[in-house]
Amino acid sequence: MKTYLCIDLKTFFASVECVERGLDPFKTDLVVADPDRNNGTICLAITPKMKERGIHNRCRLFEVPKDIKYIIAKPRMNLYIKYSCKIYSIYLKYVSKEDIFVYSIDECFLDITSYLKLYKKTPIELAKTIIKDVYESTGITATAGIGTNLYLTKIALDITAKHVDSHIGYLDEKLYKETLWDHTPLTDFWQIGRGISEHLNKLGLHTMRDISNCNEDILYKEFGINAELLIDHANGKEDVTIKEIKQYKPKNNSLSNSQILFKDYNYQDARKVLIEMIDNLVLILVSKHLYTDNIGFYIGYSNDETSPTVYSHKLKNNTNSFSEIIDNILPYYDSLVKYYPIRRIGITFGNTKDKDNFQESLFSKDYKDDTKLEETMLNIKKKFGKNSILRAVSYTEGANQRERNKLVGGHNAE
Repeated sequence: MKTYLCIDLKTFFASVECVERGLDPFKTDLVVADPDRNNGTICLAITPKMKERGIHNRCRLFEVPKDIKYIIAKPRMNLYIKYSCKIYSIYLKYVSKEDIFVYSIDECFLDITSYLKLYKKTPIELAKTIIKDVYESTGITATAGIGTNLYLTKIALDITAKHVDSHIGYLDEKLYKETLWDHTPLTDFWQIGRGISEHLNKLGLHTMRDISNCNEDILYKEFGINAELLIDHANGKEDVTIKEIKQYKPKNNSLSNSQILFKDYNYQDARKVLIEMIDNLVLILVSKHLYTDNIGFYIGYSNDETSPTVYSHKLKNNTNSFSEIIDNILPYYDSLVKYYPIRRIGITFGNTKDKDNFQESLFSKDYKDDTKLEETMLNIKKKFGKNSILRAVSYTEGANQRERNKLVGGHNAE
């Protein structure tokens, strides 16, 4: 039987900021947010102390009660990455990299099955040892979940660990049914969001026990192939292993990029940003020697009641040419996008593949010089930085690529 460990770095960004200031995150009111944007900016993290006050994580600055005196820490993404890498190196002291799956910057799954005998420790003892090492080395507090499969491990972390003094939860299928089969709300469970939960509720299903006892034909009718995952998880089952995750190769590949703009953009300025995003994604295609024959964009408006504009187009040939892709996107942007304030932009290149996996069209326009230009731009950027060479559009008013190149994950890099 497998034994997995999932470690979560508690309120990671906020904890790093507290450590850097010599403060205790459990006694300090601090939020990680960029005050230079506006009062409606989302807090990337808040300290446990603020959570005790009933303030929700990912709240907006204006939602923090006015009577609370708190520190606003501007995001420093490179610093958080540095801490995350250091903590990953601590995991490597105990477990081989083949047995680690990085789920996010602050969460990792570890297959500890073969290490329990080596260290002569129980799963909880090994978890405590690693967590202690993380704290003593970095000052960051962690919680953990232990389970007999990846799903139970995640649930042990997300739910069970919150109700035990050690903050280390443990679940097997038997314990899962005994302790969490009647747990509510369903949104506490991994991979059940608000939409799925509401759908289940309309069917009269409010707990994992309800889902397990439901007629499977009903679930397949309502959720299609996703019903299989719901049924397995309702019974605490999950067959996928870390090894299988690492070996998985999708049949279809795609590249995408999206932005939530810092303010409302008009039609013309959003068009500039779209061009910049296409340029970025084309450079990724070229750097990976990939081509696409399926392109699309998404435009979301500031007024949520206005339906977004969504467009996709199948090309006649495979390409990684900026000019060719622009020629097949901008006319549709110009004809389809509404003249409303724009807040979200997304771009997607689907069905990406290398040259060995498709036959070049004999009738397509020759864009070889275009590709050579992009390769030259890539080499310059690698040597001198992202802002060393840009298309002219990035120097016009309303474009934002120069500023975004200074960010990491859309946030201050520092």
